[in-house]
Amino acid sequence: MALKIGIQLYSVRESLKKDPFGTLAKVAEAGYKYVEAANHNAAVDDGVGFGLSAKEMKKALDDLGMSIVGCHINPLDPERLKAVLDYHQELGNPQIGCDIEFFPHGDVDFVLRRCELFNKVGELCKARGMKYYYHNHFQEFQKFDGKLVYEIILENTDPGLVFVEMDTYWITRGGYDPVKMIEKYSDRLVLLHQKDFPKNAPQPICMYDGLINPGANISHEVFSATKNPLCFTEIGTGVLPIQNIINAAQKAPHLQYMLLEQDHTQLDELDSIRTSMAAFSKFDGISFE
Repeated sequence: MALKIGIQLYSVRESLKKDPFGTLAKVAEAGYKYVEAANHNAAVDDGVGFGLSAKEMKKALDDLGMSIVGCHINPLDPERLKAVLDYHQELGNPQIGCDIEFFPHGDVDFVLRRCELFNKVGELCKARGMKYYYHNHFQEFQKFDGKLVYEIILENTDPGLVFVEMDTYWITRGGYDPVKMIEKYSDRLVLLHQKDFPKNAPQPICMYDGLINPGANISHEVFSATKNPLCFTEIGTGVLPIQNIINAAQKAPHLQYMLLEQDHTQLDELDSIRTSMAAFSKFDGISFE
């Protein structure tokens, strides 16, 4: 079955800040029907991060023929989750996920405490007929006591409560093969993020290849300082093995959506997502419908 291709709205975040309704309309005009939101303001905003009520957001999506298929929630505060889940249930969003996590190097107990939280969030979601998913970056591909942090998380969370949204770009930049990760954890996979890495990038593709010591303590500051905007390109124009990723992802039993995401671009944001759609259309096994 063809993967449905959507867009992570983080790709057009600056445009959304200026004109949320107008930007959503332009995203729809570009041909994107499926969206994932990124709420980085969840301490005070129950919804999708740009100050719209669930009713307003639902009407905007319905009027544009769009569907929401997930939303990142940051911070993931247990005391805020009831209000957040109320909003997303009213919106018709089937699932929420984490945004980004940082783990003090070697602190397995810290990882296990986060796993306890993820299970609790998963329970709250399941009680409402929703799902909770974990989204990775590259720091989960450090080893603590000889085991990948990503493995520790998935081995210590309930597979019926905590699912995954694999970001294939960040898996690659963590030094691992996204195809093999998809195959290994296909039963947990409910969303997939696809970015692309440029042919002439100023950094090595693996972050641990001279950029960051594999034993470093990766904080938000370290992550931000080493994330180079020139290491992102429009999706389908770079070097990642996207067709192989699609082929593997099609076999995942619970996966319907692959979401294109542009962390940084040298183009106008809306021109960037249009360019990605045109470049991505060459791949087999996908549909924008």
